Amino acid sequence: MEAQDSPLPAVDKALRALEVLSDAGPAGLQLGALAETLGLHKPSVHRTLAALAHRGYVDRTGDGAYRLGAAALALGATWAPAEHLPALVHPALVALCEASDELVHLGVLVGADVLYLDKVEPERPVRVWSAVGRRRPAARTALGRALLALGPSSVPDASPADAAAIARAREAGYAVEREENEPGIACVGLALVRAGAPVGALSVTVPAERMSAERPAELAGLARAVVPPLLPPGLALAGTP
Repeated sequence: MEAQDSPLPAVDKALRALEVLSDAGPAGLQLGALAETLGLHKPSVHRTLAALAHRGYVDRTGDGAYRLGAAALALGATWAPAEHLPALVHPALVALCEASDELVHLGVLVGADVLYLDKVEPERPVRVWSAVGRRRPAARTALGRALLALGPSSVPDASPADAAAIARAREAGYAVEREENEPGIACVGLALVRAGAPVGALSVTVPAERMSAERPAELAGLARAVVPPLLPPGLALAGTP
């Protein structure tokens, strides 16, 4: 069906943009290339992308290209009941908890916050504020920083310290938070991706006194060894094959 035949051409244009970005994969497309593929003027496509980005259906890569956002991927995931992220990732969280003997979380971005979706506790309990269904500012958590590190280089409303932590996460491939979200608690976070786009993140949470200078890299390495074999096809830890 051509756009002019659609009952709502603006909606049709947005859906066509999503289809083209889906075909483009994680690298996405620059505005000009997308407009050319759609046969539309760049200003018109830019307005459509701005609306889609506002709802999380489109985001930007580091070089400014447009790609599918987490909301589009989550919408597709809910189409099939088996594609619920907590159910898919829970076995990997359990394995990581057992391997590290530390508390493990799963979370997703919801606006400027991280929403906790799952939590697996070790035999030695760690008293933390987090609970499934609770939210925290994304830029202040390892979960959120791991996800924000895969987005635009500039994070709106992030403090200089948070922006620096996100930049370090972008370079290292994992995020660290030390007593910035909760006194006495430190975390290491790694993003989960589907088709190269972030869909969630997991974190290992430890008492701050057990988070030595070397421990974040050790925990990130442990997660990369334990988690990927237990993830379903199409889901991966960022920075792993």
